[in-house]
Order: sequence, then C-alpha cells, then structure tokens
Amino acid sequence: MLVLFETAAGYAIFKVLDEQKLQQVDSLWKEFETPEKANKIVKLKHFEKFQDTTEALAAITAMVEGKLGKSLKKILKKVVAKEAHEQLAITDTKLGGVIKVQTGSGLSILHINLYTRWVSGIRWRGSSQVLPAREISAMSLGLAHSLSRYKLKFSPDKVDTMIVQAISLLDDLDKELNNYIMRCREWYGWHFPELGKIITDNLAYCKSVRKIGDRTNVSSTDLSDILPEEIEAEVKLAAEISMGTEVSEEDIANIMHLCDQVIEISEYRTQLYDYLKNRMMAIAPNLTVMVGELVGARLISHAGSLLNLAKHPASTVQILGAEKALFRALKTRRDTPKYGLIYHASLVGQTTAKNKGKISRMLAAKTSLAIRYDALGEDSNVEMAVENRAKLEARLRYLEEKGIRRISGSGKALAKTDKYQHKSDVKIYDPSGDSTIPSKKRKIEEVEEGDEEEKPKETKAKKVKRETPQEAEAPAETETPKKKKKRKAEEEPKEEEEETAVSTSEVTSEKKKKKKEKRAAVEELKVEAEEPAEETPEKKKKKKKVKEDK
Repeated sequence: MLVLFETAAGYAIFKVLDEQKLQQVDSLWKEFETPEKANKIVKLKHFEKFQDTTEALAAITAMVEGKLGKSLKKILKKVVAKEAHEQLAITDTKLGGVIKVQTGSGLSILHINLYTRWVSGIRWRGSSQVLPAREISAMSLGLAHSLSRYKLKFSPDKVDTMIVQAISLLDDLDKELNNYIMRCREWYGWHFPELGKIITDNLAYCKSVRKIGDRTNVSSTDLSDILPEEIEAEVKLAAEISMGTEVSEEDIANIMHLCDQVIEISEYRTQLYDYLKNRMMAIAPNLTVMVGELVGARLISHAGSLLNLAKHPASTVQILGAEKALFRALKTRRDTPKYGLIYHASLVGQTTAKNKGKISRMLAAKTSLAIRYDALGEDSNVEMAVENRAKLEARLRYLEEKGIRRISGSGKALAKTDKYQHKSDVKIYDPSGDSTIPSKKRKIEEVEEGDEEEKPKETKAKKVKRETPQEAEAPAETETPKKKKKRKAEEEPKEEEEETAVSTSEVTSEKKKKKKEKRAAVEELKVEAEEPAEETPEKKKKKKKVKEDK
C-alpha cells in the first residue's frame, strides 16, 4: 500500500512495509517512538520537491480547491502508474475522486482519516526521511503566509476594509465637528452674539471669527472673500451696536485656535469624502449607482464586508440597520419596519410617504443584485445598475402619477378615483335619551311632526273647495286656528324654561289634549268641505265665536 503525504517542501509517497502492525491500534505508538522503528514500517518511495514558493502555493491552492495540480499529476504518472496493483491511501476524499477521474487509470484509492494514529506517526517521524525538521518548519511558515495572502486576494482596488474604516471615521468627524462648532458659537456669542444670527453657515462663521478676532476690528476687516456683500455690510452694522461683553485677548486667542481646528477638520472631511467616493466606485460601482456612496458604504460597514453583504437576501438588505425596531415589533406583535439604512437613498427620499415602503422594497431587490454582481463578478461594468435604476425611476413616476388606467375605452385617460376619507367606526354615546323629563328638542320635534301631519289634510280640503267657487272664503278661516297653534307651540318652550321640574303625568295629559284639538280641527275642515251653500255673514260670526270660546 502506498501513502500520499503532502508537505510544505513537496509531495512524498511512502510505501507501507508491514500492514499488519498498522492494524494494531493500541501498540502502534510504540512503532513510531524513534525514526529507526518508523523506517521499519514505512519507507520513502518518491519525493517531488517544489522549485519555489510560487509552485508550492499553486499546488497547495489546487489541493484546497479540490483540483489536481501539475506537480501531483507528474508524480502519479511516474510512480503510481508503475505499481497499479498497489492501493493509494489519501486523506482528502475530494482529491481522491479527482485523481481517479483525471488519471483514468484503474488505480484503487483508499480514503483514510487524517487523524488516524499511523497517519500522525508518518507526519511525526516520516517527515524526517524527507528533509530535516528545521527546514520543513521554515518552509511551512513561509507557505502559510503566502496562502493567507492568496486567500485574502490582496488587491489595492478590492479592499472593502478601507471603506468600513473611512465611513466610520466620516461619522465620527461629523459628530466632533458639530460639538466644536456649537462650542465655538456659544463661546464667541458672549462677545458678538449678533454674528451667529447673521451667518448661518458653520464653516463661514468660523472663518469670519478667525479673521475678525475682536469685534472692534470688523470695520477695518475685509470679509468679501468669505461673505457676500449684503451680509458683510450687515455684520459691520451689527458690530457697531452689538450688545456683547468685552473679552480679553487671551480669550480671543483660544477662540481663534478652536476656529482653526474646525476649519482643518472640515477640510479633512471633504478630502475623506472624495476618497470614499473614489473607493466605492472602484470596489462597488453598481451599488454606488443604485443607492449612492454614503448609503452603500454604510451597508458594507454594517454587514462587515462586501462578500457578507452579498450573502444577505433582499429582505434583509431592506431592513439592515433597523434591527432594534424589527425585534421590538416582533416582540409586541406590531407592524415590522419597512426600511433601515436604505431609507437615506435618494430614490426613497424623493417619494411620498405612502409609496416609501414599495420603493424601498423594489430598491432593496435591485440593490442585492448589484451587490452580488460587484462582489462575485469579474468586471466592473455599471450598465446593469443604470438599467435597473431607470426601471425604478419609471416605476416611481407611475406610482406618483397614480397610474391606474382604464380597462376599457382608449386607455389613455386616467381613471377617476374618489379621494379616500377615513370614517371612524367609533360611535359617540348620546346622553340625551337617558332622562325621563322631556327636553326642549323633544317638544319642538313633536310640534313639527304635528304640523307635517296637518299639511296633507289642508291640501285635501283645498281641492274640495276649488270645486265650489262660492266657498273661496273658507281657507282664510281655516288658517286662523293653525296660526294660533303655531303661536302656542312657540310660547310653550318659553314657559317651560321658567319651570324647573315637570312630572311625567302632566306631560301625558298635555299630549292627550293636543290630540283632541287636532281631531276637532280635522272634523271641522271636513264639515266645511261638505257644505254646498254659501255661508251668510251671520253664520261666519257664530263660527268665529265658537272657535274663540274653545
């Protein structure tokens, strides 16, 4: 049986002399106590040394990736093909399958565990048959460093670690600048408070303070290179009537030193932003086109690296940065957040509030494709990102214009939709129905109902009277009791306001009286309609007297 043994110096093939002793697991460690005893069990058959570190790195990389390297293929043709009847023991199962397929020989391959005792014994004592232990350890160290560099794929244009550090530093600089500027405004405000209201720009404020110093120097100071003419004239006018206190030269010197720090940090921030923009276009151009350099850099920083970000699905990219809100919503069983860091992208920012969720979802889907293209693609083409952004902008315009088209007809005109108005389902309790004492509203409603009942009866009476022209004077007489009733109805609420409490029995008796009066009036109308003859003035007088007596 042959054993393939990989070292940092090259490939070694050992021949097992006594296979029976290898099966005795308990006493196997005694056979490898000394190099002399190890030579009785395994013997070096062939050793193929690497010429340089480059060849060693190529061979070990191919082995890690499960491929068959050139040097290993050469050994298999030289040595193993001659002894095809022998078994070849290999620790890597993936490599064994590749050897069997690519060599095409009838070589029988035995897969063994890397941590079996006799494999450890070969590594411990068998390597001494190849090269001295000191040389092998030095070669192993050099190859380990080379392999680490290869795995990192070190390239100045493809290091996303620089982006993570740059965006973190940019955020820190913004915080420090805000603190410094606030302190500078407050400090110099004691001496010249009007200047802070006139100059709103922070950098221009610090440059003006640096150039002015004491406010008494404003009249002789030229601020045209910092401020426009109108603001400069306003500053000079405010300095003459300023309400600020007097400060010493030492205080002014410290304030000016603080202004120098603010100006320097602002200049470095602009330089750092340009560096970040260039680095983002080099490493993740498609991501930069989709969401911008700042949002893209924050996404990479939050995920740890561009490759880790590429492993996230679009739904995770959408809410990346809103983890606290997500878990709080899941815990309280409320609506989950619709966006995280992606909210600061320009496409999401320019939409209305109701469409932000839709646009952020679509943007996250296209952004995840752009990230994978940048992380795993070989070229740095941005055509895909430009095309996807154009689609998103078209979709955004469609949503903003309320693009609901008619199904039938020309299809060009927009469908008319009513504006949504929220109607609350909460019903307000009306306490007016609780009291047994009738209110003013109830009495007025009862009077109005009585009037409405009388109107149709009057019309019927009028129709009957038109048939006989002699009875034209009857409607004038019928109108008098109505007016009286209306006056009574108007006078009754006034009388009720004066009364503090009325019992339920009195209310029922009043209702009965009203009903009787209504019935009597209807009967009189019917009698008048049935009389065919003309009424004499004597009869009219009698009727008036009877009505007045009632």
